[in-house]
Amino acid sequence: MNTRYYSLNRRIAGIGLIAVIGFLGCSKFLDINENPNNPDSAAPSLLLPTVEAAISQVVGNQFQIYGGIWGQYWAQNVASSQYQTLEQYNINSSAFNNTWSILYRSALNNAQLIINDRETASAEHYKAIAYILKAYAAQLATDAFGSVPMSEALNAAGFDNPSYDEQRVVYDSIFQYLDTGIALAQTPNAINPGAQDMLMGGDMDQWVAFANTLKLRAYLRLSGVEPQLAQAGIEALYATNPEFLTTDVSIEYLTVGGNENPLYNEMVGLGYTQNLVASATAVRAFNRNNDPRVFAFYDRLEGVDTITYLPQGAYNNPDYTGRSYSPPSALVGARANNPNSATAPVKLISEAESYFLQAEAAVRGWGSGDARALFREGIEASFRATGLTTADANTYFAAAPDAEALFNADPLKAIITQKYYAMNGFQGFEAWTEWRRTGYPDFLVVSEASILGEGRMPLRFPYPNNEVTSNANFPGLELIYTPVWWDVED
Repeated sequence: MNTRYYSLNRRIAGIGLIAVIGFLGCSKFLDINENPNNPDSAAPSLLLPTVEAAISQVVGNQFQIYGGIWGQYWAQNVASSQYQTLEQYNINSSAFNNTWSILYRSALNNAQLIINDRETASAEHYKAIAYILKAYAAQLATDAFGSVPMSEALNAAGFDNPSYDEQRVVYDSIFQYLDTGIALAQTPNAINPGAQDMLMGGDMDQWVAFANTLKLRAYLRLSGVEPQLAQAGIEALYATNPEFLTTDVSIEYLTVGGNENPLYNEMVGLGYTQNLVASATAVRAFNRNNDPRVFAFYDRLEGVDTITYLPQGAYNNPDYTGRSYSPPSALVGARANNPNSATAPVKLISEAESYFLQAEAAVRGWGSGDARALFREGIEASFRATGLTTADANTYFAAAPDAEALFNADPLKAIITQKYYAMNGFQGFEAWTEWRRTGYPDFLVVSEASILGEGRMPLRFPYPNNEVTSNANFPGLELIYTPVWWDVED
């Protein structure tokens, strides 16, 4: 079968966000029931916003929640119960059914439809973006779940039960998608996507910078498992004199119903209950460094000068029940009763991350540039993102134990630890993923509520039950504490 799946509704900037995640549920991998609103083909201009919105929905909602809790920025509040199973590391087999469907049907599949389009003249820039977003979504999928359907799942010939590609194969494909996207982005006289591109507004130079930064991220992900491949890939990338991102890549949301930040939208659906509160793990680290960003990432309780935090998994601990704890702030979209959360951006890659990636490449000797200066740029970018000043960053850089002093002692540890601080609330999944790759930060703890025993912590997402039961080529379940391929950190 050759699948066709997308939505044609448009609202925000002429583009609807919620519409792209509907129409879920059928027996075949990417098949859908006949729907008059979803014909067998659509223009790339209609498909592109569905891909961007779907990826942002995944990154900004379920991946953000799991990453935020397992990355120990957030803890489950004592006064509610929505995410207790996450603190227990006890995930229901159906938990990822919807997210898997959004990732494959609305993101990967619709990107492939743009790539396969033969009817729209001069659509090379649309195809370039589709290849780059396909690479981004593929990395999300494989970093989260491990082996995933890719080559057969998106093959024009169509497969009802696509085989799973090993992570090494998926990563090879990611690099190929990025190379193709970069080449197509430089096609002269192609149609510019303009406002249909919610991420870059059709700025193809920015898309090339995004692709270069994503390629750097992907190669560094392999630094432990395939260091020679990672080094060769990064050296080849730098030989092209690449431009990297100097700004966040994100979708800006509105307060209009259906177009809010995905995490806030979920909290609205849960009756504005504040399930997420400040985790002791992150806040203690911020406090140890006298880091002013803590007051941007979390809100103080009324009449309290500090951030009040809860240890990971302590939601039923009588030492902590019956009290109130600081919620994440509206800046990151996680304050349930603050409508400003609705407009918080979902960051696919941040400016700070771009600098930290470049700093790591330089520290490893695989990329050019001044590692210390790039490290400092990453910290400054994070401070700006939280409304602080360069002067604030300079003071912090000189005095904080995890800034210049740690860089002098262990530059790689310093880079990843500072990346962790910068990603608080914005990029929870990526922060948790980098911890899996590097073991940094080294102060994460096992949840008090864990059912895994033996000091184990989650190292992957469980496969969705829909895939387990409907795909005849499903390779078998993996324990949640089994590392993915590139995770070789002890």
